[in-house]
Amino acid sequence: MYSILPKHPFVFLGKSEILTYPIIKTYFKNLNIPVYRGDRNKAGKSYLLAHKAVQEGWSLVIFPEGGIPDNIVPKMIPFKDGAFKLAKELNIPIVPLTFTNNYHLFSDPTEVLGPARPGIAHLHIHPFIDLETIQNNEVKTLKEMCFKIVEAPIREAYPHLYQS
Repeated sequence: MYSILPKHPFVFLGKSEILTYPIIKTYFKNLNIPVYRGDRNKAGKSYLLAHKAVQEGWSLVIFPEGGIPDNIVPKMIPFKDGAFKLAKELNIPIVPLTFTNNYHLFSDPTEVLGPARPGIAHLHIHPFIDLETIQNNEVKTLKEMCFKIVEAPIREAYPHLYQS
């Protein structure tokens, strides 16, 4: 992400479980915002930190699926509401991105012999969803719209996953 957007400051909002990964932990907790999904108080603090980051000029990078199941990659799972609620509340545009082959390049850091390997990420940067569209649509509609946008290149790259 840093090589894709080198002149645009952003922070990741990511699951707090990342803080259990030895090397990644240090980097993540100092430069990004952990989201504690199981603790409402800590989740609220994450939300406030996201507000503050946007006010300070940072963009937020959120993977709205909230996790990737091992058994169906690269097929996507439904998005959660949080990213879209934040976009509406903070009145910020959404820039959908699709990585079609990251499941080959990355694996769970706890899997020492996992499938991760070097390579080039295949990325689609989609047109941004403007503020008017965000404010004129419900969270559910935005979520479905973004899902279709992000999923389209995956459907094209892996049509066999979508055949009945």
